[in-house]
Amino acid sequence: MPVAYVAEVALAVDALEWWDDPFDPRDATILLVSGSALVWDEESGWRHGTFISGEKGVRTELADPRYLGGGVLPRPANVPVLQAMGGSPVRPVYRSYRDYGDGLDERLATYTIPAIV
Repeated sequence: MPVAYVAEVALAVDALEWWDDPFDPRDATILLVSGSALVWDEESGWRHGTFISGEKGVRTELADPRYLGGGVLPRPANVPVLQAMGGSPVRPVYRSYRDYGDGLDERLATYTIPAIV
């Protein structure tokens, strides 16, 4: 479900590559040109830090992660703004991946994979 949302965020930032991981909790990683990464998960939203390791199917590890805030699904155009603000080392928990029927999937379904021009 988060693929189209993450694709829109990847377009809004300086992405080298990105991947998703559909396992609970769902998450996705965007590698940035700077050597850092953005990681999204369905419980705490976006965080950023220096990329240490990770790949599709393997949880991404970041050095000095900072949580961006803005909820689980900040608008894609707002993610770089939140990142520039620095974030917080405190992990927010907006929901549990077990919170079925809370509207997250419906919100994710409103995103479509952007056309590459």
